[in-house]
Amino acid sequence: MRTPRTLRSSPVAAFAAVAAVVALLTWRVGWALPAVLCAIILMVMGHEFGHFITAKRAGLLVSDFFVGFGPVIWSTTRGETRYGVRALLLGGYVKVPGMTWDQPIDPAPEARTYRSATYPRKVLFASAGSLMHGVMALTLAWASLTLFGLPSATHVGILSFSHWDGYQLNAAQRAGLKVGDQIVKVNGRAITSSTELANLVHHDFGQRLTLLVVRNGQDLTLHATPVDGRRVDVGGVPLAHGPRPEGFLGVEVGALTVRSSLLGAVPGAFHEVGMTIDSAVHGLAHVFTPGEFANLFHQVVSPSAATSPATQSTRPVSIVGVVRIAVQGAQAGAGTLLYILMSVNIFVGLFNLLPILPLDGGYVAIATYERLRSRRGQRYHADITRLAPVIYAFVSVLIVLFATTLYLDIVHPIANPFG
Repeated sequence: MRTPRTLRSSPVAAFAAVAAVVALLTWRVGWALPAVLCAIILMVMGHEFGHFITAKRAGLLVSDFFVGFGPVIWSTTRGETRYGVRALLLGGYVKVPGMTWDQPIDPAPEARTYRSATYPRKVLFASAGSLMHGVMALTLAWASLTLFGLPSATHVGILSFSHWDGYQLNAAQRAGLKVGDQIVKVNGRAITSSTELANLVHHDFGQRLTLLVVRNGQDLTLHATPVDGRRVDVGGVPLAHGPRPEGFLGVEVGALTVRSSLLGAVPGAFHEVGMTIDSAVHGLAHVFTPGEFANLFHQVVSPSAATSPATQSTRPVSIVGVVRIAVQGAQAGAGTLLYILMSVNIFVGLFNLLPILPLDGGYVAIATYERLRSRRGQRYHADITRLAPVIYAFVSVLIVLFATTLYLDIVHPIANPFG
């Protein structure tokens, strides 16, 4: 008798259910939230795939590869591995037998367990998830640089025009300048900062300026004459009030966004990831200080402290806060979203390398300790149960951190940094 196809055994049905949820979210709240949620799920899958592929390449037995926790939505067995998706998409796991020495295992697969692996294979398997976060961070940084670019302090240009009362066109528009034009030289003098350009314009009131402009890769020579700001109103208010004339063109200047070439973005991606790693290391060290926990408790009991810009700028966030900031970044632009996702990957990767169980770094630390204690022909077996008090204490700290940040992110969310 044939059994009917069910959601548990049908990947098509599982995919259809997920697609329906994504479509409903997109229809109700726009594309930003579904995009962020999908990105986080892909990040989790990337982490677990790092463990999975290194275990397979090392010849270890992988019995389970699941995304999510809780009840099984869909699963299938291919070869010796069971793949599947669980209801709570809050993480994932790759199961390799023998993560501890006291775990009972049949003698047949013992040689392919984690505990029987060589030290390099143990370290590579345990740290592979964080390494995948590094790969994903580099990929996101590279994509951001090539597709959207970053503001360059050495590329000064026109960001916007201001409307002058009573004028159809301001001085810059009459000169033929356009938004996005890079100002390379003024009267033959190279421009290396927006402040330098503003000072030249302010001091050369009434004098015809020769501007060397780059527009869409082409050099152009334009001429503009700054107007005395005391005689020009914007919204009924003069641009200048001083006793002396001050020149204005009617533009906002600043650093232009510059996109990198496919190859040129490679060193730039490593540079961006390196700077973010440095910032994340300092941030992690700060999060676990007694002073930071005292600050979090103070914000929980004091709404004024929780809503203060000074405290919000340095406050750690929960997964709710991460999703909210990522959605706000997506609404500000796809390039901003990529940068946020890069930062999240780096933070999660570093956090997982902390040398304490149940994090991946704890297994690296134990494997290293066993390697140092082992002698030729006799492998040392660490008793993980002796670490139980330390593990429970660390997990308790994580629970407190999670609860306080989650409460603050729901009750006193951080103000939109892009608005």
